[in-house]
Amino acid sequence: MHIAAPKRVAREATDTTWFRRLARCGYAAAGLVHALIGMLAIIVATGGDVASDQTGAMRAIAEVPFGFALLWAIAGALGALALWKVAEGVLVRGDHTVQRWGRRIGQWGQGVVFAALGGIAAAIALGARLSSERAAEQLSRGALQVPGGVFVLVAVGIGVGITGVSFVWMGVRRSYRSQVSVPDGAVGHLVDVLGITGFIAKGVALVAVAVLLLVAGVRNEAGSAGALDGALHALLQLTLGPMLVALIGAGFIAYAVFCVFRARYARLWPRSPSLGS
Repeated sequence: MHIAAPKRVAREATDTTWFRRLARCGYAAAGLVHALIGMLAIIVATGGDVASDQTGAMRAIAEVPFGFALLWAIAGALGALALWKVAEGVLVRGDHTVQRWGRRIGQWGQGVVFAALGGIAAAIALGARLSSERAAEQLSRGALQVPGGVFVLVAVGIGVGITGVSFVWMGVRRSYRSQVSVPDGAVGHLVDVLGITGFIAKGVALVAVAVLLLVAGVRNEAGSAGALDGALHALLQLTLGPMLVALIGAGFIAYAVFCVFRARYARLWPRSPSLGS
């Protein structure tokens, strides 16, 4: 049977051992970044003044000995994982066209996220002074200056909110198990605890970001928009806010450890029961 060129290329790429290993390293790299975000969130919860988001985590890495080399390694691993997600999207299967395209878009969406995170690592390694909060505000201001921009910003906020709710749902229903071959015994129980805690915490944080974007759109105020750091600082203003932010930080650390297990047990194409690939 004839195989279309994109599928043939994707299949050949995912059959490559080194590509598979780099993709797994990408999950470990994502885990490191999430661990740092979690630690920074806890510092914020206890009164510290740090940027508790992706750029803050990358800048923290840059400040340690050989940090720039580590940033390049993170960028490469995340880039490989992003390409793997693109390939998986091409190779996705399903009984119906809508089902296939739904899964395909999901894989490609993950690829975009990993590519963006790798891009941040590379940019900071090159000396860029990035700020997620400033970028979110500038993008929101640009959107609000064009006709219909309010609706675009609100739509983005709703999209981020839906993503956050989906993370919470994945944690509650343990649907991440479709992506990870959870082992039996104590290790499997640990992976489940980390997965449930981590997905819920990340989902709550994304919902908080969505609220900031929705407020910015409804009020037509770009300054109200924010990224993860802004969302966590906004949560600090709530009753028991510091405790909530600290719990989210702990959840991000749990998610980070889950990512390390995922690097070993992730289901990667083609499926391999023996290795959980």
